[in-house]
Amino acid sequence: MKVLAVNTPHSIKEFLGFNAIANKHNPNYIRPLDNEVEAVFDPSKNKLFKEGDASRWIIQNESGDTIGRIAAFYYTNYLNKGTEYPVGCVGFFDSINDQSVANLLFDTAKEWLSKNGMEAMDGPINFGDRDKWWGLMIEGFDRAPMYGMSFNPDYYEKLLSDYGFENYYNQYYYRNNLLDELPARFKERYEKFKSKPDYTARHLDKKHLSRYAQDFVSIYNAAWAQHGEAKAITYDQIMKLFKTLEPIMDPRVIWFAYYKEEPIAMFINIPDVNQYFKYFNGKLGLFQKIHLLWMKWRGQNNQLTGLAFGVVPKYQALGIDSFLIQSCSLLLLSLQKYSEYEMGWAADWNPKMLNIYKSLGGAQSRHMVTYRFIFNPKAHSFERHPIMEYGVAG
Repeated sequence: MKVLAVNTPHSIKEFLGFNAIANKHNPNYIRPLDNEVEAVFDPSKNKLFKEGDASRWIIQNESGDTIGRIAAFYYTNYLNKGTEYPVGCVGFFDSINDQSVANLLFDTAKEWLSKNGMEAMDGPINFGDRDKWWGLMIEGFDRAPMYGMSFNPDYYEKLLSDYGFENYYNQYYYRNNLLDELPARFKERYEKFKSKPDYTARHLDKKHLSRYAQDFVSIYNAAWAQHGEAKAITYDQIMKLFKTLEPIMDPRVIWFAYYKEEPIAMFINIPDVNQYFKYFNGKLGLFQKIHLLWMKWRGQNNQLTGLAFGVVPKYQALGIDSFLIQSCSLLLLSLQKYSEYEMGWAADWNPKMLNIYKSLGGAQSRHMVTYRFIFNPKAHSFERHPIMEYGVAG
């Protein structure tokens, strides 16, 4: 076996293509878009290169066939509560079912991270935001992945565990039937706030995209700032996100709540674009874009996915979440356009978010795990991620 750095057009092609080879036996697999994976490793497109670095490799056998891949990366603001030593990350891990191949991949990543001052590695995760390629799937192989969701063969869990990775935290997805009414308590809380003129809930209006982007920033940063996560986002970042999503965005499923016009909560959903991308085999050229518009026009997508949910801290115990969710649900029931909803992951260290998911009456649909491997167990003892109780998902 030989390890090759990914730094040529051919090695990039092999790196991108091996994920599909590793998952070829599962008919539910949907290949991520090649250009989105490549953007992760492009310093001109990924802002995290300003505070860190990344490298990636493939492994080939004696015949020159690619049999595994991995990426390693680190950045200053990768924070972990309770961790007092520098932690790097691994992601985009794929391997044939051979422990020696997996070990060589992890050793390669470990050596590179060690040289860059890291003393542990978490993964498999993304060199970017948590809404994409975060965690290893250990349950949920029987359904097609949502957009941005990690998807892998079931034997990966053993490959990581046998190398020495430990469960740092669990991630859970839940799904709902959108044609069913929500539990009665949602209606009760909705009526409570509906009777108060100072409280309003409304969905996004594309004519005022800039205003809603600013409201998103205000809510998101307030919900995270209380925990000192150094995770503040900017207006420019969210406007870029909204512009990216605009071709597939349905403003009727993007909701905000206000108190006297002060933004206090958001419930951000999008159609699951994997229902389109499953036909594209990782490509998104002109032909695919025309095909996407045609499918959107025909209304072929009946699935929604949760992108973000947040409540400003001082409003979190009032039931404003139920008011917002019920407002959205009533419109969806009247539309009868979408039938299934799968929410973005919530971690076991975020019980508040998990309780909201469970209160919707949904069923757990996936179980992912983010692992940690400590390079020198004598220097640092393993501890699981502490309980945080955020007001934001994912």
